[in-house]
Parts: sequence; structure tokens; C-alpha cells
Amino acid sequence: MKAMVLAAGLGTRLKPWTLEHPKALVPVQGVPMLERVISRLESEGFRDITVNVHHFAPQIVDFLRARQNDSTVKISDETELLLDTGGGIAHASGLLMENPGPVLVHNVDILSDAPLRELMERHSAEGNDVTLLVSDRASTRRLYFDAEGQLRGWADLTKGSSRPEGFITSGSGEAFSGIYVISPEAIEMLKKRAAGKPLPIMSFLLENVDTLRIKAFKAPRLRLIDIGKPDTLKKTEEEGLT
Repeated sequence: MKAMVLAAGLGTRLKPWTLEHPKALVPVQGVPMLERVISRLESEGFRDITVNVHHFAPQIVDFLRARQNDSTVKISDETELLLDTGGGIAHASGLLMENPGPVLVHNVDILSDAPLRELMERHSAEGNDVTLLVSDRASTRRLYFDAEGQLRGWADLTKGSSRPEGFITSGSGEAFSGIYVISPEAIEMLKKRAAGKPLPIMSFLLENVDTLRIKAFKAPRLRLIDIGKPDTLKKTEEEGLT
């Protein structure tokens, strides 16, 4: 199984640490976030892992070289230009497609007990282009799916905005986890759309709700913490996710 860890972000919410270090190496109870994510992937059977880098990239490269890897770990270098979540996947497409099959994408600042292997299996069994891991946890940004589980829209409840244009929310929606599976065909479309420029993955998905099979995989009792900001680092111990 293949995975990509999105680790290129600037980590502006984690200053002052990120003034001298990459976000991916922020210690969570003494263990870097990147180590926790890769270890979890390896424990679930992922043996082909790509990590993108930008901010203080050499520190991440040195960390990965020194690590005792149970998988093949490849580096997608974005030091010249930070390409955002979708653009980063497009940039790494050559590495991701060295072996056939779908790719699980995992934000580096997410800790969870998500069933990653099951998510991959569901994606393949349903023949999806993209499978988004969602839950009913509290979030002001929600994804909306139709009765067949197809993505239809996104809304920011705080700002009262929604996408795509003309989309009207219905129901309570679901919270996105920052973890999803994407097929080679969708990656090829993403590569053409990004064309070497920054592109958020959600923008790409919302542009293609009528083109791609974008389905929800709901984990009802998902425990998940976004550790990309200081006030959630302490919560990881309380949730038992470390």
C-alpha cells in the first residue's frame, strides 16, 4: 500500500517553533509529528511512503535518512515553491505512480485512530476516484454528501460561505479528517489542473463533484486531533492518541 504525508507546510500557528524548525518535526510528548504519522502508516501495512518538504526541508530529509524505516520513504522536494495540498500531490505524481494503485494521503499534523487499511480497502471495493474519511466531530467547516454518499459541496458555517457556486447546504454535513485516498486517474487529472502551480485539494474536488466519484467513508467514533496548533498539543495525552 502507498501513502503520501503532506509535510511541507509553514506551520505559522506553531510559532516560535517553526521559526527555526519545520512543522513536521514538532515534538508531541517528545516524538516528532512526522514520526508518529509514519509509524502509524507502517503499522497498518504501508510500505511505499512519499513525504513532501518545503519549510526547513533539510531538517526533514536528515530526520528521514537517520530513521530506521520499515518502508521505502521518498522525498518530494517543494523547496522552490510551496504548492499547497493538491499541487503537492500533483508535483509528487512521478514518485507516487512508480508503483500502481491508489494513494492514501495523510496530513502530517493529524493524529487519529482512523482505520487506514479499511479506508484503502473500501476505496478499492467501491471503485472510487477519491474516498474522504469523515466523522461527525465538531467542526465549523463541513462537507455535504448526497444520499448515495457522493460529495456535493462544502460550507464554512462561521463565514456563511459555501462551494461550489450555487450550492445550498442540506443537513448537518460531515467533518473532514485530512485523510483520504485518491486513485491514479484522479491524480492525473489533478496534475493537469495544477500545472505546476499551488492548488488546494478541496478546490480541485469541489470543481469535480459531477466528474469524479468522490465518496465519504464515515468513522462514527473516530478520535482525531489536529495538532497543528499549540492548544491542541496537550489534548493528545487526554485523548490517548499518542
